[in-house]
Amino acid sequence: MENAVKAGIFGVCIGDALGVPVEFRSREQLKRSPVTKMRALGTHHQPAGTWSDDGSLTLCLAESLCSGYNLEDMALKFLQWYNAEIWTPHGRVFDIGIATSQAIHRISKGMSPTLCGGNSEFDNGNGSLMRIMPLLFYITDFPIEKRFDIIKDVSSITHGHIRSALACFIYLELALEILKGKDKWDACRTMQENVRNFLDHNPICSQNEMDKFHRILELKVGEYDLVQLYKLQEEEISSSGYVLHSLEASLWCFLNSQTYAEAVLKAVNLGEDTDTTGAITGGIAGIYYGFENIPEEWITELVRKSDIEVLCEKLQKKLMN
Repeated sequence: MENAVKAGIFGVCIGDALGVPVEFRSREQLKRSPVTKMRALGTHHQPAGTWSDDGSLTLCLAESLCSGYNLEDMALKFLQWYNAEIWTPHGRVFDIGIATSQAIHRISKGMSPTLCGGNSEFDNGNGSLMRIMPLLFYITDFPIEKRFDIIKDVSSITHGHIRSALACFIYLELALEILKGKDKWDACRTMQENVRNFLDHNPICSQNEMDKFHRILELKVGEYDLVQLYKLQEEEISSSGYVLHSLEASLWCFLNSQTYAEAVLKAVNLGEDTDTTGAITGGIAGIYYGFENIPEEWITELVRKSDIEVLCEKLQKKLMN
């Protein structure tokens, strides 16, 4: 797909930047004053178009993949970002999750990358899901078992629990079907079937763990009954920093919108973890609707737009040509 890398990565960064000024605002507050465009200042007192750790770590992963698949290099890039050496929007880190911060501390002590992420049930923030999009372009030609193993390892650099890995896996399996040119409903149906079949034949987790994803993976009969999730009301969707909430909210926004702009604004205006819900939604919506359908004024306002464009072209050339 032409410009797929640019669509996905700009999609993440723009969704992130739209959410940064209103992070932690409640849904009720945003109903009174909804986000409709790039804003300045707000929660983190940043200029308009500023992305957060979501965008930074996405760009770090993309840059690492330009040199091939290397977990140690990915971990090093995350550490370099944390030390404000690479991929900050304005030369300093202003937002980072607790689990990611703890993982990067372990990286700095020389621990093996796949052991750096916390692996308890309480380590299931959305910090690996928010940055996983660039890996899509590396895994396209691998069988599903290999795709899962790679995704789990890359998630584990900061988030080592199986639930975080599964969330990343589901997200990229859907993105992979979209990359093949399927409409969103066919892509969802194929993703559901592929993931359920994989889980049935590969004992990677307990049934209880699988059941956590029932609102995403439950199959229905009929063309527009494929995803239970999309029929839920807004009040049934949570937008916290918990990885399962983030995945559900992002897919709900994507399925209940008709354009990139509608999807990411719906995501941001859910409130709470606005930058990350915007970033995750933006990645999938960017690939689905294409770079040319991301509003031009948002692209223009994005901080370090030219640097991101150069990186996208480099990754596209490395992995997609």
